Amino acid sequence: MGETILGNTQFFTTRPEQEMEVREVLDYVYNAMEEKGYNPVNQIVGYIMSGDPTYITSHKGARSMIMKVERDELVEELLQEYIRSRDHKDA
Repeated sequence: MGETILGNTQFFTTRPEQEMEVREVLDYVYNAMEEKGYNPVNQIVGYIMSGDPTYITSHKGARSMIMKVERDELVEELLQEYIRSRDHKDA
């Protein structure tokens, strides 16, 4: 009787889509706002201060993307970037 060799079974698993870093979200939203002709700084500040998502364009899904990030995380990232840029100036 012949022996059937099936070999090793390999399993394929997928990782859930990794969340974008806050910095990446800000870059993406900034670029989408610029593409639509908006002033990205004014619009993002308006969103952070008010929580009103209509400050952010829905172009390229920017509005839904920024809404996945807590507003305090956006402020924290912006402040950290400001401090990093100051540290580089002082060096």
